[in-house]
Amino acid sequence: MSVPVFDDRVAAVRSFNRFFTRQIGVLREGLLHSVYTLTEMRVLYELAHQGDQPAAVLGRDLGLDRGYLSRILAKFESAGLVSKVPSATDGRSKLLHLTARGRAVYEPLERRSREEVGDLLARFGEADQLRMLDAMRTIQQMLDAESGFKYAQPFVLRAHRAGDMEWITRRHGAIYTEQQGWDDSFGKLVGEICADFERNFDPALEHCWIAEMAGQPVGSIALARDGEEGVGKLRLLLVEEQARGYGLGSRLVDECHRYARAAGYRKMRLWTTDQQKEARQIYQNKGYVLVAEEPVHAFGQDMVNETWELTL
Repeated sequence: MSVPVFDDRVAAVRSFNRFFTRQIGVLREGLLHSVYTLTEMRVLYELAHQGDQPAAVLGRDLGLDRGYLSRILAKFESAGLVSKVPSATDGRSKLLHLTARGRAVYEPLERRSREEVGDLLARFGEADQLRMLDAMRTIQQMLDAESGFKYAQPFVLRAHRAGDMEWITRRHGAIYTEQQGWDDSFGKLVGEICADFERNFDPALEHCWIAEMAGQPVGSIALARDGEEGVGKLRLLLVEEQARGYGLGSRLVDECHRYARAAGYRKMRLWTTDQQKEARQIYQNKGYVLVAEEPVHAFGQDMVNETWELTL
């Protein structure tokens, strides 16, 4: 049964849209006082944060007309910001690659964007900042969940609840046994991490997200206290096989970073190994730097333990 939409509600949504676009400055001809439009900046953002990818995938994820995207890419290639490189898995396929020049152009704009948002948030106290972020998260999740939005991502994020830690423990153990050949000591370690997280949970400084597709959990990530003042710990990143290819891992990390900034963290830290190639690529794309490594024998395998850090 369809729900009636009243004119005053339509007007209220349109009014909010006009207000918010004015607040964040997207009506300016050049976004962030640059020569680039909002769409052009979004293309640079995706290549900087998601890494090399086919033009068709980029266009699909952004909901852009093929001809419009082609003109943007031609402009970027001419300026030396973007190049095309062969796919590592299919030599016939070409991937879009953000060049060193492109990254040098993008990164100051990314810093400027973070500063502008930081200035906006700084106008409010801690409680109001978190209230605003919760309202934004509610809007995003509700719209993502509506299949009527053609280009909505096929997953939604929610806070963890009873039973989720058991699922995180079970799926970490199963996936790393199946795909990496690790023994069950890894699942036991994840169980200890989850139990510690729940036992000492501080909702003002910590959060755990569960990603769902069609009502089923397909991913997770957690923000935990590190023990060092101002440092947050990224933990429990997981993306199920059927949810890969949609940028879910990157989205989970972004969500964790947004919450960490609002909570007042100045730095993020994480532990991984040299065997977790896809996760390491996400961390590198987000700007994490490898600060320590140690060869070990763990979970039945020879590997290298790695510590990565990111200044927020």
